[in-house]
Amino acid sequence: MWVLRLTKAGPRRTGAAGSLAIAVGGLASGALPAREPWGLWTPYGHGVTVAAAVLAYAGLTLLVLSWWAYGRQFVEKKATGPGEAGGARDVLVTLGWWAAPLVLAPPLFSADVYSYIAQGAMVLEGHDVYAHGPSALGPGSLGADAAASVGGNWTDTPAPYGPVFLLLAKGVTWATGGVIVPAVFGMRLIAVAALVLIAWSVRHLAVECGVGEDRALWLAALNPLLLTHVVGGMHNDGLMIGLMLTGVVCALRGRWLLGSAVVALAMMIKSPAAVALLFIGVIVIRDTGRGRSLVLRAAKGVLGPGLIAATVAAATTVLSGTGFGWLHTQSVAATVHTPLSLTSDLGLAAGHAARLLLGEVDPAAVKSLAQTLGLAAALAVIAFLAYRSLRGRLHPVYGLGLSLLALVALSPMVQPWYLLWGMATVAAATASGNSRVVRILMVLSAALVYETQPSGHTPPYGFALAAVAAATAVTALPRCP
Repeated sequence: MWVLRLTKAGPRRTGAAGSLAIAVGGLASGALPAREPWGLWTPYGHGVTVAAAVLAYAGLTLLVLSWWAYGRQFVEKKATGPGEAGGARDVLVTLGWWAAPLVLAPPLFSADVYSYIAQGAMVLEGHDVYAHGPSALGPGSLGADAAASVGGNWTDTPAPYGPVFLLLAKGVTWATGGVIVPAVFGMRLIAVAALVLIAWSVRHLAVECGVGEDRALWLAALNPLLLTHVVGGMHNDGLMIGLMLTGVVCALRGRWLLGSAVVALAMMIKSPAAVALLFIGVIVIRDTGRGRSLVLRAAKGVLGPGLIAATVAAATTVLSGTGFGWLHTQSVAATVHTPLSLTSDLGLAAGHAARLLLGEVDPAAVKSLAQTLGLAAALAVIAFLAYRSLRGRLHPVYGLGLSLLALVALSPMVQPWYLLWGMATVAAATASGNSRVVRILMVLSAALVYETQPSGHTPPYGFALAAVAAATAVTALPRCP
């Protein structure tokens, strides 16, 4: 019933009010820095912090309900077809309303931005970011305040990011002198640019796939999970997604060389974007003339995108001066246990059970084996989806989206915002509310926003709130076509 009332009240206005409540609540309950010389984001007493967190959660709930109501509002009327911009413009205006309050807020739902700033300072000062964590920065360095604000698990963790992102972080640190407030807003400008790139690419992919632009934008860009974690939390996953999808747009329009290069830039943000190269290869093989040799078509599709991407990756690495250490740090995040990783949870449980039954069994070794098997299973699923796309049974964009979702589901480390990797791609290929995959993504989006506090911590009650949100969303699905 709340959804019906919100529809009458105007989801655009109520969603903006929700975003504003999140931003205001975040002033006291957000991921505030340990030290901040300007005195704008300083800790408050327990009572104020709790009240601010309640306000932020209330705003988050209002935002989720508004997003759900907005979806109902436009899917019940006659759907706009590909190329019809009226509905898409309305979604983009709403996106601006909802994102604006979060742009001016302190870091929300994650403290990762402090790692980004500290790593930028490390590059600027000549430290090896692939050998040391932010703790390598001395008290008098540019990124000292940011390093002091990094979460405990990541203080000594080398950077798992590519050189392109580290260069961007270096530029922000240099331009702001590493001062927390302007440096955070510098990183948020990158996050906003990522949001714009995602919206642009999803809209154009929807046209290429014959999907209504408004529906695709609603699921992919207007999604509260994206707003809270890309705009609010400034996760670099947003930039990876935007560049990756832009590369796919180029490939679908026959410019696969450019598309492969852009995907390579996305890989130099975060490595999962490499999956897109496989599906660009599928696009190349399918688009190459049927009269040509199958071997030549396959060679062009398999080797071409890979060689272009390897060249771009090598060139950016050499020009950045950060070295090729990123090739060895892709697995560092897996050393931190995240409860959302199915393979890690099952492996750890199996390891403890084996120790109880058999005695001298190392649970960590069993967990590592489960993680490896999970990644192997993910690769098998990706290969199967690529084959189906090559045979014409799946659109390559949809195959890419499902592949990224499979990779997340079977990854050794899973964070709530990782769902965004495949969601934007799936949204562009099939945003119909009658799609089972889309319905699952809707439920997960409504639930996973509650998994982390505005401060970035993951409390036990976050999973309880997520479960309640998921159950509520499932009951509302029949009323949202």
